[in-house]
Amino acid sequence: MTTEIKAPQFPEAVADGTVATWHKKPGEAISRDELLVDIETDKVVLEVVAPHDGVVGKILKNEGDTVLSQELVGYLEEGSGAAASEPAAPAQETAAPAAEADAGKVEDGWGPAVRKLISENNLDPSKIKGTGKGGRITKEDVLNHLKGGAAKAAVAESAPKTETSAAPMPAGAASGINFGDREERRVPMTRLRARVAERLLAAQHNSAMLTTFNEVNMKPVMEMRKNYKDMFEKAHGHRLGFMSFFTMAATEALKKYPSVNASIDDNDIVYHGYYDIGVAVSTERGLVVPILRDVDKMGFAEIEGKIVEYGNKAQSGKLSLEDMTGGTFTISNGGVFGSLWSTPILNPPQTAILGMHKIQERPMAVNGKVEILPMMYLALSYDHRLIDGKEAVQFLVAIKELLEDPARMLLDL
Repeated sequence: MTTEIKAPQFPEAVADGTVATWHKKPGEAISRDELLVDIETDKVVLEVVAPHDGVVGKILKNEGDTVLSQELVGYLEEGSGAAASEPAAPAQETAAPAAEADAGKVEDGWGPAVRKLISENNLDPSKIKGTGKGGRITKEDVLNHLKGGAAKAAVAESAPKTETSAAPMPAGAASGINFGDREERRVPMTRLRARVAERLLAAQHNSAMLTTFNEVNMKPVMEMRKNYKDMFEKAHGHRLGFMSFFTMAATEALKKYPSVNASIDDNDIVYHGYYDIGVAVSTERGLVVPILRDVDKMGFAEIEGKIVEYGNKAQSGKLSLEDMTGGTFTISNGGVFGSLWSTPILNPPQTAILGMHKIQERPMAVNGKVEILPMMYLALSYDHRLIDGKEAVQFLVAIKELLEDPARMLLDL
């Protein structure tokens, strides 16, 4: 029996997709619900799994090909693999042990995605442990090798890293590739990065965007975090970060200034009676913004737990369209990468975005005396078509006041 393998049903907002990775080659056995192929859209990566046990048949759409919703990409045959149906030649049997021992070095067994990753990152295949059939190197093996090696050193902590609209450093740069004399490398944009670029340009062309700044004394938040972080982690199973403080403060400020939580639809203003906060997350494929829904009904532990969950899903490409749909306001944190000052770009159709930055010790005048305090610049980019400068400044000051006296958030003051 032959079963058709089709691309998933795309949502209305997604026109087509690209075959990103085939995890099995024709003739290879596959089990039911085992990952077969990844389809990348301009929003998420969709996984296609095997509907039953069998053998991969003819592949109609190769890696890099464009596919439409529900389009046929290949076939799945009944059986237990090519090895069971075709007797191996004596010469192959004799050479099998040597081939398996040297599987990590034999390029013939690599897929296009594996070749590309190894070439771009200047990797030594003999040092990559292959988990595919006969020790063949798969894309996941290369990615795990990068995460466990030089790329791991580039990650300061396990918490999800949020950033402004700047693109993350390429994997090759994180791995320390040294380009030759006047060497150039041309790599096509992923669909996700191309979509992000399109939306950022649209935001600049279709809004009257400007940015207001303020600074906040982070000492009260840092002291509260220091005093309770061990108890918090023991009670809830994850760390107490800064994002929950900023998310809670932003939500309280949005309640006071509803136009900052609104959006523009042609000539209409849409005021939202809920608070869905987007958190910008940098991934290997580009910038994504998963949504924390109904933040006004969440506590610190729920917010931190959801951020960790989204961060892990983003890094593994498991975010769904539902995770990133909607949102009334966005928070972007360039401080985790060392940014001291930036102007974040709006995430349409939202009308405002808050930018966090690096905490830097600076001398400040306090009650006539100079003190060294941990300060952070805050930036609020907003659409002047809807939000006046006075309202934008007052909104940012409200966030500043809540962060400098975080007990007010707990007491609803």
